[in-house]
Amino acid sequence: MTSPSVCIIGAGCSGFTTAKRLRDFGISYDCFEESDDVGGNWYFANPNGRSACYESLHIDTSTTRLQFEDFPTEGNWPHFPHHSLIHQYFRDYVDHFGLRDTITFNTSVRRAARTVDGSWEVTLHTGEIRHYDALVVANGHHWDPRVPQYPGRFDGTTLHSHEYRSPFSPVDMRGKRVIVVGMGNSGLDIASELSHRSIAEHVWVSARRGVWVLSKYRGGVPSDKMMMPAWIPKKLGLALSRRAIKKIVGNMEDYGLPKPDHEPLAAHPSVSIDFLAKAGSGDLTCVPEIARLDGDAVVCTDGTRVEADAIVFATGYRMNFPFFDDPALCPDENHRLPLFKRIINPGIDNLYYAGLAQASPTIVNLAEQQSKLIARHLAGHYELPSVPDMNETIRQDEEKHLGQYYATARHTIQIDFARYVKDLHNEVEAGEKRGRTKAAA
Repeated sequence: MTSPSVCIIGAGCSGFTTAKRLRDFGISYDCFEESDDVGGNWYFANPNGRSACYESLHIDTSTTRLQFEDFPTEGNWPHFPHHSLIHQYFRDYVDHFGLRDTITFNTSVRRAARTVDGSWEVTLHTGEIRHYDALVVANGHHWDPRVPQYPGRFDGTTLHSHEYRSPFSPVDMRGKRVIVVGMGNSGLDIASELSHRSIAEHVWVSARRGVWVLSKYRGGVPSDKMMMPAWIPKKLGLALSRRAIKKIVGNMEDYGLPKPDHEPLAAHPSVSIDFLAKAGSGDLTCVPEIARLDGDAVVCTDGTRVEADAIVFATGYRMNFPFFDDPALCPDENHRLPLFKRIINPGIDNLYYAGLAQASPTIVNLAEQQSKLIARHLAGHYELPSVPDMNETIRQDEEKHLGQYYATARHTIQIDFARYVKDLHNEVEAGEKRGRTKAAA
């Protein structure tokens, strides 16, 4: 079998770990990265404008759960490393496996389109056109900010958390009255940081619904080390986890937060080591969703009027593939893009989405596991199921992984990491068996 030519879009952790696996299998590839270095979202002040890193950012996943199995972290790493340590880890991975020279930096893909014969025509920002047998999409999904629209006018400063770098950049928040919109992880981090008494005059946190704020630690141990293993029935594991969370953190109302309208783990976890203490100390105040803007203030859905100088929207991101013209390759208006094992669009077996999932713990080793299927398929060692079988598997997988979450755009690509990886490994074995059966026929 002749090795296929492959184009990888992006050299964040999903792109370069896929490149490493393709190289292991002797598969030829070109990897294009818009920036001048690897790292993607974890490259602080990334010149391509795609990084959401702020100066104080630490990952919410513990070291033992984020490391690559092919390249373990050193033993002296902290539990929750700073973004600079993670970025250097990515650089070290790329250099250790000799991948840097295989990545074309400062080069973006402007268009990727299927040709009549099903191969890929890739247009670079230089205007150069190249042709490939297969395409790996690894451009990330935390770079296109989603900003809500409200009636009215706000006279102060607004920015999305994607632009936020520190309490002093790009906006000096000292002495300001600040509203942070959203209670995801970035919102909790930024609100906690700005609410320090030496920075903002006061911080209000506005959200559509209450959330369960979880601690990074449980009994002195990183909480994600205590996640239920895949062999425990999901219903039982979920019940045990929810009971433990309620016992450890108590009621959100006791901290001055709104009561969640859902059970713990029915949303992507909001994790913070500071937020509950800040709320309980009165350093920040939670208010309902914004109903309208009112000049020097916002008016919330309960009628509360909050005068403010700045609004920070920690309101998430859109999944965006600007190089695709074909809507069948992009999410629909409800933010859904059903994929077989969150990798393959049924019927298009030479297109792979790497890292397009939201997992607890993190995307780092998720992409590494996905690369095993991608490389084996490209090398001819793995045979896909039929399109109807893939569609049925997608239905079952979504029911399995999304069933515990309330319906919202942010949960369309959520997965249970341990169960996903177990299923993925089983699928790789099944696909290898299908391949051997087909070859023997």
